[in-house]
Amino acid sequence: MNRLIAISASAVAVAALAAGCSSSGTTASSSSSPASSSAPAAATATALHAQSSKYGQILVDGSGHTLYLLTADAGAKSSCYSACAAVWPPDTTTGTPTNSGVTASLVGTSARTDHTTQVTYKGHPLYTFAQDAKPGDVNGEGIASFGGTWYVVGIDGSAITSAPTAPATTPSTAPSTSGGGYGY
Repeated sequence: MNRLIAISASAVAVAALAAGCSSSGTTASSSSSPASSSAPAAATATALHAQSSKYGQILVDGSGHTLYLLTADAGAKSSCYSACAAVWPPDTTTGTPTNSGVTASLVGTSARTDHTTQVTYKGHPLYTFAQDAKPGDVNGEGIASFGGTWYVVGIDGSAITSAPTAPATTPSTAPSTSGGGYGY
């Protein structure tokens, strides 16, 4: 629980910084500086795969890292740049993304204002989360920051907005019949 609060608090702090440093993100920057060095380098052959998780079948990149969508994005246009892209690196490519276990017709790309090409799925720009330390982590699920909410992407291309179902457990709250008491 404390970890979730810490992640959310850090995301809110970054969001506040971004809000003070940027506009709505829909206009191109007048700066001609290169893209931020904190964003990952574009791969020549980005891949999308399906993977089992506690949320069911989800999208992951070629390294097995969870892919997210941002509700603030308008169609295939990303609204995540600068500080946002440092926390939520866009899944970029320089070629046609390869895929396995997903619907190929839903895989696409979209031009970003920073002159990179972002991978999309069912029209949603895709991102990883900087605080997902290893493949399979889903630490970004449900975080509200940068003008929207971040969700894991299901293999149907929809945001997974509900918590996973917990395995059924039977609590031992039934009264004991083994004696052991005073037996009055």
